[in-house]
Amino acid sequence: MATTASTRRQFLTLLGLSAVSVSCGAATGAPSGKGQTKTLRYQGWAGQVTPAELAADLGYLEDVKLEWVGNTISGPQDIQSAATGQVDFGGAFNGAVVKLAANNAPIKAVISYYGSDDEAYQGFYVLEDSPIRSPRDLFGKKVGMNTLGGHAEALLDIYLRRKGLSAAEAGKVEPLVVPPVNTEQALRQKQIEVAVLGGMLRDKARERGGIRPLFTDTQLLGSFSAGTYVMTNRFLQQNPDTVRTFVTGVGRALAWSRATPRDEVIDRMTGIVKRRRRNEDTAALKYWRSFGVATPDGRIAGKELRLWIDWLGDRGDIKKDQVSLSELYTNDFNKAGRGSAPSASTSGS
Repeated sequence: MATTASTRRQFLTLLGLSAVSVSCGAATGAPSGKGQTKTLRYQGWAGQVTPAELAADLGYLEDVKLEWVGNTISGPQDIQSAATGQVDFGGAFNGAVVKLAANNAPIKAVISYYGSDDEAYQGFYVLEDSPIRSPRDLFGKKVGMNTLGGHAEALLDIYLRRKGLSAAEAGKVEPLVVPPVNTEQALRQKQIEVAVLGGMLRDKARERGGIRPLFTDTQLLGSFSAGTYVMTNRFLQQNPDTVRTFVTGVGRALAWSRATPRDEVIDRMTGIVKRRRRNEDTAALKYWRSFGVATPDGRIAGKELRLWIDWLGDRGDIKKDQVSLSELYTNDFNKAGRGSAPSASTSGS
């Protein structure tokens, strides 16, 4: 449908503009000279605790501090902010990372921070009595998701293509941006026909009943790391020790979340949200189950980025030789799992 195609073009244009800004010399948080910054600016997610925030609270970031500058509901927006120097790191779905790099943004993925597994996955849900049962039933229907150009829209496209729909037919389905906290309500009020729900919001909606999954991302791709934190090449060059501390700390936090009983992880996260005093609801945290990252310490597997390079190339969104996989990511800063991990702080940050 025309609306969908137009929105996709706008998204790619925005990425291009961001890349131009970066290539013209955007500022970073690093000071001039030999000194390395010890404060990393970032965006959070309301009512949630990111792996970076967990790492800071556990004491794994050592002398590196996080400076919260606001919240986002969009991975693509977050990494654009990182690319233009508004924040020092950002995280997004790997397909969005590939798109931004394809538009000449000098960024590099440094660690996986979320993914999909049996506990943490994104489902495309319809009402229990919905007539939608197959891809063609989605023609003319609205699919509510947190952002365009991200994880949810990519999985929707893969689902439609694997079910035999042409690009023109897939264009008859309308992805629509809906804030995550409002997505379930929009579905139940029939403002949208399909709701993309993940993590805590998915489990809360399932607990209330009356919905069923049309498909999930793990049904399409199995368990996989889906998103990475990125930094600019300049920031990596100017602040290698800080980056190493940060990336390793996040990796250790991911490993800690796997090894620690779920109730303890939830208690820790609840304490983090309460202490930061941002007037957030902590009720949804009890549904947390996993960050979904495929590797224990967040090390990036090249195949997880190659998947989206090939997919975007097949769609014609990028040229197949436009992105070099070897230049897109690095595990060099991640020392998690090498030697003993530091003990978690008991007092919190």
